[in-house]
Order: sequence, then structure tokens, then C-alpha cells
Amino acid sequence: MQFKPQRIHFIAIGGSVMHNLAIVLKNQGHTVTGSDDEIFEPSRSALEKNGLLPKNEGWNPNAIDSTLDAIILGMHAKKDNPELLKAQQLGLKIYSFPEYVYNHSVDKQRVIIAGSHGKTTITSIVVHVLNYFNRSFDYIIGARIKGVDNPVKLSDAPLIIIEGDEYLCSALDPTPKFLRYQHHIGLISGVAWDHANVFPTEEEYLKAFDTFADQTPKSGILIFCESDPMVSVVGNKQRADVISVPYKAHPHALENGQEYLTNGKERIPIKIFGNHNLQNISGAKELLKKVGISSEQFYKAIQSFEGAAGRLEKVKETGSSAVFKDYAHAPSKVKASVRAVKELYPNREVVPCLELHTFSSLNKTYLPQYKDSLKGLSHAIVFFDPEKVKAKNLGALTEADIKGAFGSNTLKVFEDAKKLEDYLLTQNWANKNLLMMSSGNFAGFNIKTLADKILA
Repeated sequence: MQFKPQRIHFIAIGGSVMHNLAIVLKNQGHTVTGSDDEIFEPSRSALEKNGLLPKNEGWNPNAIDSTLDAIILGMHAKKDNPELLKAQQLGLKIYSFPEYVYNHSVDKQRVIIAGSHGKTTITSIVVHVLNYFNRSFDYIIGARIKGVDNPVKLSDAPLIIIEGDEYLCSALDPTPKFLRYQHHIGLISGVAWDHANVFPTEEEYLKAFDTFADQTPKSGILIFCESDPMVSVVGNKQRADVISVPYKAHPHALENGQEYLTNGKERIPIKIFGNHNLQNISGAKELLKKVGISSEQFYKAIQSFEGAAGRLEKVKETGSSAVFKDYAHAPSKVKASVRAVKELYPNREVVPCLELHTFSSLNKTYLPQYKDSLKGLSHAIVFFDPEKVKAKNLGALTEADIKGAFGSNTLKVFEDAKKLEDYLLTQNWANKNLLMMSSGNFAGFNIKTLADKILA
């Protein structure tokens, strides 16, 4: 089929996946423009490098005219967005991100990886292994991994691997994104209530994953983590003519800070660690079997996988200390990440520093979900930015609110990033590991620079 270049405009181009799609479409020969009212790193640098960074932040209805072939609408844009209103007035074709991807992949085998946590790492492992064996496939990942220039690839390949987010598609389509892809093979890693702004109860949140599982077509495949209580309920439900594949953590051995997968007498060294990552490895392995990767091939390729960017990533290490950064923000993931670092270095104290950044984590109603998530850690720290609380139209938080929700009077709470940094720089880090956990950026301070100073 002959290629037909289009004029495509992104409303909210700065999104973590939106900006990568914009770059892909530009590189394919389309004319791409976009706008946003705030663009953070790494989106800003990537857009600037590719000539797609808007000249000014904010919305510009004059950028919308009848010559546009398509609008791709990000979730960040509200219903009253002036560009969206202009596009609707002109009768332009408006896609959400998942709708656009589905239309591109309607003739492909679609593999969707879902879960409150673990989905990015599983998707990254699958992409890494398929790339290792030069398979022809497309993909969408929520983070960068080594060896992959852009986390989004769209081509004429027969297979697509998609990290399936449960958050809503757009202001015009309040449907969980992963339901729009219509998977042939679906995987659910772990489920723990999140996104309280759109799923006000745990039951409603779980229902989205149950609907995802029910969407598996006849002769389709549903892979699920049987070790997760909520996922097990969803995965073990009877569905006619659906192949169900449960998995749990891969057998392993940990020696002198090195994690190994065990396969009979065989020991396979790996570069990631922690029980949740051993579950992720098993999930990826089961999925890859279904697309033609043998166990022998998997064990060969997994040894070089270094993890997804920002997922339990070691920033720097000396002889007796290390600094890690992790995307952990939900209570279950916080517990899992702390446990993983402690197991890898049993003779060092873990000092967790958690930023409350999401709507859920800054919401007084949801905050008690964190109770005991930092239990038994004498130097635990929580940071939040009061300006973020205001921006999300939530009630003000106090130090007492946070200590009460976490169930810890010894918790150190910071509202000022500079004061937090000064505190961390004055501590003695001998035989301690600092674990920085956030889906944000700690109000902008550089963790790499911090690690260099701490471990100097």
C-alpha cells in the first residue's frame, strides 16, 4: 500500500508515551505538530531534539484548522481545552492514543501487558528478548530500555507488544486504555488499588482488570500472576475457550549480591533482582513461549537485560553504600522495592525516601493505604510538594496527616526539596543504601548529582 503522509496534531504532546509516538510519526514522514501547557524531562529534550517542542507552552486554537488529517488527544487535556473545542467544531478526526494505536495494529497479533505494577518491566523484557533474536514486531513501552532508541515502534510487522495502562483514554473516552487494544494475548502482573480519582473504590479498580480478562477472545490466551491474590481471583475465573496460564516467581538463588535464575542444575546470572522481578521474569517467559521463544532462547537473552529505566535502577555504588531510584509509588510496590534492596544487601540498612506525587497518594482518603508500608525502617522519609496538592485541587496535607496514615511517628516528612537534599547530604551513609522512590521528580532535583555528592 502506498504511503500517504498526513498532518497530525497532538493535544498534550508532552505525555510520557505521547511524545514518543509524535517522534515516530514524524520520522515516518508525517507532518507533526503539538501543544501542551507543561512539558517536563525527558519529554522536553526528546521533543526539542526532534524539532517538535512547541515554541510556547499553553493551548493555541489557531494551530487547529481544516487541513489537519488527525488529532491525537492526550489524557492531560480537559473537555474544555480550546484546541479540542476547535477540532470538534471543525469536525476533525480525533483519536485517543490507544485508539490511534489500535487502528494502526488492527491486522496484527496484539499482545497487551497489564497490571498496577510490573507491566513496564515485563514489557521491557519481552521487547529485549524479541530484539535479541531479531524478531519483526512493534512495541509500546512506558519507559526507556538499553538498546531501544524509542520506546514506541510502529511498522508493518505482524506482531505488536503493548504495555497496557488501566488509566482512562481521554476526556472524550473514559474507558481504561488497555480495553481499547482488543488483545489476543493478555497478561496481568499484579493488581493493587490505584488512580483513586477515576476508580474511587478498590472494587471498581479490580473490575477494570476483570473486564480486561473477560475481553480475551475465544482461543485467546490470558497469562496471570497466581501469587497476587487479586489477580488470582480474576485469572482463575472460568472463561469459555480461553487458555489460562498462571505463573509465579521463577526459582532463583542469591549469592554475594548476585541474583541467579535456577533451571534444574543450571544457574543463569541476571542483572535485575527482587521477588517481584522474579515474578516479572516468569510472566515474560510464559508470554514469550506463546510467540515462539523457547526456554533455552529465553535464558540466553535474559542475561543481558539491564532493566527498564528508573525501575530499581542503581544510580551509583561504593564499597559500602548504594543509591537506587525506583518508579515505586503505590503502597504494594513500595513494600516490594524496599524488600528487594534489603534482600540484595542484607548487611546494609535501607533508607527509603518516597515522594507522594500522584492524585491517589496525595489524597487523604487514599493515604491510609500506605499504613505499615515503611514499617520497621528507622530512617524512612516521605516528601511531598504542597504546590502539587493545590494543583490537583486536593485538601492540604500536614506532617501529622502523613505520619498518621503511615502509622509511624519516627517518619521524617519534608515539603521542601532543598531541605530534603540538605538532610540527605548530612547523613552518614556507611553501610546504608538510599532508595529514592517516585513517579515524579522530587520537585526537580537531580538524583544522579545527589548520589555523586552522597557517595563522594
